[in-house]
Amino acid sequence: MKVGLNMKYPETKEKLNELVINLLHMHMIVRRHHWYMRGSQFLKFHPYLDDLMDELDDQIDGLAERLITIDGSPVATLREVVQLNKIPGEKGSWDFTNTQRLEKIISGYRYLDKLYEEALEASDKEGDYSTNDILTGFHTDLEKRLWMLTAELGQAPDIDA
Repeated sequence: MKVGLNMKYPETKEKLNELVINLLHMHMIVRRHHWYMRGSQFLKFHPYLDDLMDELDDQIDGLAERLITIDGSPVATLREVVQLNKIPGEKGSWDFTNTQRLEKIISGYRYLDKLYEEALEASDKEGDYSTNDILTGFHTDLEKRLWMLTAELGQAPDIDA
């Protein structure tokens, strides 16, 4: 057994796990809205939410694999996700308009944006430039998606707010 195996990049590992947890929960939130969606724009939004879930899944897998690569251990149980996530969730309901559904998804994406920024700062501070590169790519994708979601509602993305 190697001594000090888990000593390198401790804050980066913590932030990666926070992202994995909250990305998993965000995936569940998008899935719920995907299943419970009806009404105007259904044919447009239903496949769009499939794209969001694919993107989130790629980020989850990429960050979990990076965490393993740097000798971390990604959260991998539903119990941990439920206990540790910070994005508000709720039971599925038919009572939301599609606009309200998008607003809820945007809210979760804004929280993920904040987590990505914290993870980028941690990986930069600890000199984990490979993780920083991965995070930068995923963060850029998330910001673009946030712009597209807010534009659908006639809003600015407010990325710099």
